[in-house]
Amino acid sequence: MKLERITRAPGEGKAVPLVFVHGAWHGAWCWDEFFLPYFAEQGYESHAFSLRGHGKSERSRSLRTTRIDHYVEDLASVVESLEAPPVLIGHSMGGLVVQRYLEGRDLPGAVLLAPDPVGGVLGATLRMAARHPAAFLRANLGLRLWPIVATPELARDAFFPADMSEADSDRYWSRLQDESYLAYLDMMVFRLPRPGRVTTPILVVGGEADRIFSIAEMRKTAAAYGGDPVMIPGAAHDLMLDPRWQQAADAILDWLAGRGL
Repeated sequence: MKLERITRAPGEGKAVPLVFVHGAWHGAWCWDEFFLPYFAEQGYESHAFSLRGHGKSERSRSLRTTRIDHYVEDLASVVESLEAPPVLIGHSMGGLVVQRYLEGRDLPGAVLLAPDPVGGVLGATLRMAARHPAAFLRANLGLRLWPIVATPELARDAFFPADMSEADSDRYWSRLQDESYLAYLDMMVFRLPRPGRVTTPILVVGGEADRIFSIAEMRKTAAAYGGDPVMIPGAAHDLMLDPRWQQAADAILDWLAGRGL
């Protein structure tokens, strides 16, 4: 399957490449705003790709019937195409894809940005239903997730901090797309993370102003992998697009340096 890929290569690079995995409603574009050029400047060959049915990637089936396992296959194909084992960096649903991929596989490291919690997304679902009942009802009646982010106001509430400019949040919203309803059910019940099957070292980074996943959920996820999360004050869910994106990026760089990567 042909997957859209954006690569930023440094002039003089480090040995380990980075692979960035986007979350629901997003595509590879979300990493290229800040993260890809920044990590390339620090010497890392940086790759972001769009999961099937997202961005400019092909789709093998209706997005509605795409599962988390299909996204894991996409990640596997990208990793296998690289000359060296990478560090994986997954955001939100992409964090779940990373966790499922790592079962039985050893990589130099992985970073989960505001990841799907180890206990699933029921808490996030209930919070969304309470804040936006009409959008939540439309999503479930139509078996599609677009109604959750169908307006700039809904997207701002879900992903962005109050101090982001309206021009920026509207521009990011214009690039969002629908997401698989079956993948959502996988995030809820059928494909939860299984930390006991993962041996790769993992860092969890979250935003203290995240309105999708709570600080408690991120602490629980980090604890499942034997650590504490790095929490960015004032940052919302989309850490890679947040005005405080560099704080999140530098937390990742510090962790990589601490591991000799």
